[in-house]
Amino acid sequence: MEREPMRIREGYLVKKGNMFNTWKPMWVVLLEDGIEFYKRKADNSPKGMIPLKGSSIHSPCQDFGKRMFVFKLTVAKQQDHFFQAAYLEERDAWVRDIKKAIHRIDGGQRFARKSTRKSIRLPETINLSALYLSMKDPEKGIKELKLEKDKRVFNHCFTGTCVIDWLVSSSSIRNRKEGLLLASSLLSEGYLQPAGDTSKAAAEGLSDTPFLDLSDAYYYFPDSGFFCEGCSSDDDVVLKEEFRGTIVKQGCLLKQGHRRKNWKVRKFVLRDDPAYLHYYDPAGGEEPLGSIHLRGCVVTAVEDMPDTKKYDVDNILFEIITANEIHYYLQAASSTERTEWIKAIQSVARTGK
Repeated sequence: MEREPMRIREGYLVKKGNMFNTWKPMWVVLLEDGIEFYKRKADNSPKGMIPLKGSSIHSPCQDFGKRMFVFKLTVAKQQDHFFQAAYLEERDAWVRDIKKAIHRIDGGQRFARKSTRKSIRLPETINLSALYLSMKDPEKGIKELKLEKDKRVFNHCFTGTCVIDWLVSSSSIRNRKEGLLLASSLLSEGYLQPAGDTSKAAAEGLSDTPFLDLSDAYYYFPDSGFFCEGCSSDDDVVLKEEFRGTIVKQGCLLKQGHRRKNWKVRKFVLRDDPAYLHYYDPAGGEEPLGSIHLRGCVVTAVEDMPDTKKYDVDNILFEIITANEIHYYLQAASSTERTEWIKAIQSVARTGK
């Protein structure tokens, strides 16, 4: 049986169209022998595939004045493909792994990296949807608890260890290593969601496995009514659905209007559950002027825009493209702050609801 190509890296990038000068967010998957790109992460079939054999990569690519952190992939047939990352470190990581894959293909080698999944294979009878319903069974499923960590309370939540324990006791898997793979699959398909910094960091690729078999790694069911609150006082409990998450970052940014294209200072508040970026009148007011839903969005740095001239600004801009392809342009006070906002929004977009 032929071995499936290993997934080396995956994530959202902005890709230039081959025929027109349009840039759209794509879920990009780097395999050992090529790059697949999908319109959305959940899609089963790719919109296209770029073979890596005989290809070359160029970075930095400065063919597009307004777009930063672009790299170019030239395939054997001399066709160019352009991708844009969100920030410098992300672009360099993609370029490094693509170069490594091309080098190994040209040398007739397989791409190798450390993995906890080497000898683990899920039984073919596993049905994730049916398993999810069993996990949510009120009598025999995983018990949802009220857990506390780092002065925060997580409601309708459970630990990674509880998930693996349940999978073992229900005979869904044969050992805890296999349980990690199954739980990671449930996580990647959206049947489980990470709650808290530890589980979110692992889901973002900062651990050996996306799912953690730990008592301090928290998770929840996406339709369970989960919410997180601070513990300073009872008055801190936020009951409104759209404001129940933890504030990840807040501050003032310039925002371009959609109709008049004018720029105004707004106060922005980034929450992790649900994944929203709310903006307010900086002069005051509890109700937001608007909200940007971040789940599945792409965020990138951009360069010059004509509408910024009258503000005499330094063009420290970034762009948010939502899952339904609405474009928002924002400006930070410095390049460092811009990078901080991009990384924070990326994190929430990947793990928030």
